[in-house]
Amino acid sequence: MLRWTIIFLVIAIIAAIFGFGNIAAGATDIARILFFIFIVLFLVSLIRGRL
Repeated sequence: MLRWTIIFLVIAIIAAIFGFGNIAAGATDIARILFFIFIVLFLVSLIRGRL
């Protein structure tokens, strides 16, 4: 999941460089959502690993 976050972040950076503002904003939002999902799943796996 972290890989997809990085991919969408790179897409957003490339789109911003070429002037595609809407595509960059969309890719940034998707990357942010995927990153937070990754963090939540990571924390859940840490907690479940200890029990």
